[in-house]
Amino acid sequence: MVTNRCLIAAVLAATSIPASASIAVIGASSARLCYEAADGASLPTRRDFQRCTEALDEVGITRHDLVATYVNRGILRLRRNLVAEAIADFDMALALDPDQPEASLNKGAALMRQENATAALPLFTAALDHRTNRPALAYMGRAIAYETLGDARAAYRDYRMANRLEPNWPAPRTELQRFRVVSR
Repeated sequence: MVTNRCLIAAVLAATSIPASASIAVIGASSARLCYEAADGASLPTRRDFQRCTEALDEVGITRHDLVATYVNRGILRLRRNLVAEAIADFDMALALDPDQPEASLNKGAALMRQENATAALPLFTAALDHRTNRPALAYMGRAIAYETLGDARAAYRDYRMANRLEPNWPAPRTELQRFRVVSR
């Protein structure tokens, strides 16, 4: 069971949610290329990291785009298993915008990779409270955190919600099969 939760935590981290930069320029700005790398499925390259760092160093980058770029670079770092560095980027994004849902969601996933359910749990809740683009993923992460912390009822409720929101996603459905509901 512990191995299964670790696997799901890795899936959470692998399915990170990029933050969209709203840069309105023609061509391929560094922030846009950083977003595209975070939104892609392939392992990030050294050049992807350089583009994110270049975007962070750009003069005149908006606060929104700065926050989004920190989230996106954090996702790239998480994909390369640079968990501490990814968390540092998510922390920078949250320092600039404490209500940024994707920073909370992705930091929660990173903390689950470190097996720190206690710290991850409120981040998944914050992601939901601030309307993450992927609520099913936040419910799934929170369910895993609850279960890790011994709260099977809360875990069951969140697995059900993740399954309701994304009925074609097999992970919540698989987790729900382990539960048995008894009337009292």
